[in-house]
Amino acid sequence: MARRRDLSLTLAQAALWPVAALAEDAALPDFATCLRGEILRYEQAVTAFAPTPAEKAGYPLANVAGVEFCGTVGIVICDRSEEPLGCQKALAVEQDIWRARVLTELPEPEDAEGAEVEKPFADILYKQLFDLAHGMSAGRDCAGHSPRMEMWCRAREANGRLRAAVIAWQVARHEGKVAPAFEAGWIAAPDPVRPRARLDE
Repeated sequence: MARRRDLSLTLAQAALWPVAALAEDAALPDFATCLRGEILRYEQAVTAFAPTPAEKAGYPLANVAGVEFCGTVGIVICDRSEEPLGCQKALAVEQDIWRARVLTELPEPEDAEGAEVEKPFADILYKQLFDLAHGMSAGRDCAGHSPRMEMWCRAREANGRLRAAVIAWQVARHEGKVAPAFEAGWIAAPDPVRPRARLDE
């Protein structure tokens, strides 16, 4: 239990640094670096809490606020750049590339045999998120704005598509349907965890 409390505190503290970074006008991480950090934090959480059933998970089982933040950081970086429009366009493309990577890892939802079979909560949730991840589209929502606002809108819409994919991946990862992110090449393999020394009683 102590390990879980320590990890929960670490994750909570990590969630606060984005606000401070933006407020203090500090050097911001690029989108890929920021996103890899979010994926790593989720891997740490899922390793600690994976044995817990999805409906009773004691951590953010499906939470992509960090992915949204990374997109916002990318937009801020572009606004501060010398070529905001080109930067925003590249950011939207980068997020769609990441979405494609995530979707490639997602397995098809399993179909229960017979309508009378009651599906587990996690399977129902994953099926809904899988469909959402494959069907979300910006359409023409960004039309009619100024060139700068249209590119900003496109970057935001791309982030929404990415969040839909990542949240499906999070549930799949919790349920053991997909391999760890480092096996997919998204993040570096974590260092082995050393066992804690036992304190003398």
